[in-house]
Amino acid sequence: MPILAGQIVTAGQLNRLRPTVYFAQESSTLTRTTTTAADIPGATVTFNTEAANAVYRVDASFDSAVGTSSASTDMIGTIVVDGATAPVSGRHQMDNLDRDSVYAMATGTLAAAGSHTIKLQGALSAAAGSGTWQAFTSLIVTIYEVP
Repeated sequence: MPILAGQIVTAGQLNRLRPTVYFAQESSTLTRTTTTAADIPGATVTFNTEAANAVYRVDASFDSAVGTSSASTDMIGTIVVDGATAPVSGRHQMDNLDRDSVYAMATGTLAAAGSHTIKLQGALSAAAGSGTWQAFTSLIVTIYEVP
C-alpha cells in the first residue's frame, strides 16, 4: 500500500520501510549418504513479519566436503521457506575428494503476517558416497515489508 501525500504515517509503517536482515551459521556438521533431506544444524532463521506480502531474499552458502567420491552424485543444498523447498539449490559434484562452497539464492513473498522460518537442508542426488556440510555453511535473509 503506498503512502499518500498528506497521509498521517504511523510508526509501524515507518518501521516496515527499512529492510530487516537475519544471519545464521551452521552450528555442527551434517553428513548425508542418502537422498533424504535433513536440516543443517544451526542454519535456521525464525522471524516475525508485521504485514502480509512481505518480500524475502535468501543468500545461502553451502560449505560442501566430499567424503566418498561418486562421479554421478551431487551434494544438494536447499533453501526451505515455511516448509516449502525453494526451486533453487546449491549443487556440488562429488567426482573428487574436495571441499568447495556452493551458493544459492531465492526470493519470494510471504503471504501472511506472523512467524516464519527459513532454513537450509542437505541431501545427496543419489545414495552413493557421503558428503558433509561444514562449519561455514550459512544464510542471510533480508525481509522487505510494505507499509
